[in-house]
Amino acid sequence: MDRLYVNLGENSYDICFSDSFSGLADELKKLKAPRKLLIVTDSNVKGLYAEEVERLLKGSGYDCSVYAFTAGEQNKNMEAILGICRACIEKGLDRKSMILALGGGVVGDMAGFAAAIYMRGIDFVQIPTTLLSQSDSSVGGKTGIDFMESKNILGAFHQPRLVYINVSTLKTLPQKEFVSGMGEVIKHGIIRDAEFYSFLKKNSDKVRSLDAEVLIRMAKRNCGIKAEVVECDEKENGLRAILNFGHTIGHAAESALEFGMTHGECVGLGMEAAFYIAVKRGMIGADALADLEAVLAEYGFALKTKLPPAEKIYSFMQKDKKKSEGKLKFVLPVRIGEVIQTRDVSEAEIFEAIGYISEQ
Repeated sequence: MDRLYVNLGENSYDICFSDSFSGLADELKKLKAPRKLLIVTDSNVKGLYAEEVERLLKGSGYDCSVYAFTAGEQNKNMEAILGICRACIEKGLDRKSMILALGGGVVGDMAGFAAAIYMRGIDFVQIPTTLLSQSDSSVGGKTGIDFMESKNILGAFHQPRLVYINVSTLKTLPQKEFVSGMGEVIKHGIIRDAEFYSFLKKNSDKVRSLDAEVLIRMAKRNCGIKAEVVECDEKENGLRAILNFGHTIGHAAESALEFGMTHGECVGLGMEAAFYIAVKRGMIGADALADLEAVLAEYGFALKTKLPPAEKIYSFMQKDKKKSEGKLKFVLPVRIGEVIQTRDVSEAEIFEAIGYISEQ
């Protein structure tokens, strides 16, 4: 089995890459995982994979059960977190027990947050089933929920003990969710690895056809890029902020649209907007923006969309948790594979960039 080691001292863990769930029990045994497990999932994933994972683990001697909450970003709230914690109590989980997060980014964020606060913190494992969660949210230890119209504003850093990626789950992923995941994958190439960005361009047909070997190669390098950044800056005090490329405008648009577009689709728009600002500043050539848009289009992204008024998007940006001392942090490209952080992007530049990605 392919694997990648995330070196975070006492919080270190492996990321495993496979095309089935068959190796999960063995990986848990390597961790000396407790017998008592709670599989946390959502109403969509429960019918797809929860029964299979539960059966495999019970067959290996684990005492596990399943708790599912209603799927959807709109349910990423404290009420749902308390539901997970209630299930932990009802199923008899103690401080030595473990939560398994089986699902997409919402499941991982919520199960991880519940694990961080239940009995002041218990172990959990990420088993991401969407491209977005396999490429981004399952790695790095960020957990959280939305609150008062602000995305991921409440949460905790709580690293998983293991990330188990089964790329075959992408076969049941709706096309819209596949596009969403590619937003984060493309982002990682832009911020850190021009060679990986080129790989995505050259292998788009195989990626889109879900070739297992290519998906595992993509997942391993993609997670490797994020792991490198997280290893340098686990709590986002510096370098890790480059992972927010495309997110400053993207997150705000996502909220302003009331989550009518997926996270990754909005990140795609945010990356376009960031490139547009960089082009206008003379930091990068217009050909780089055109190339990005060609890659996004190849993977099914809309390059323009009907957005709420720029003023509304800008108001959501003011609630961004990355805002510091009254200033918004932007990540802008200087070349493929390298970005910089800045706090001097003006309101006029932001409004012009939003106009660029807006459907006229």
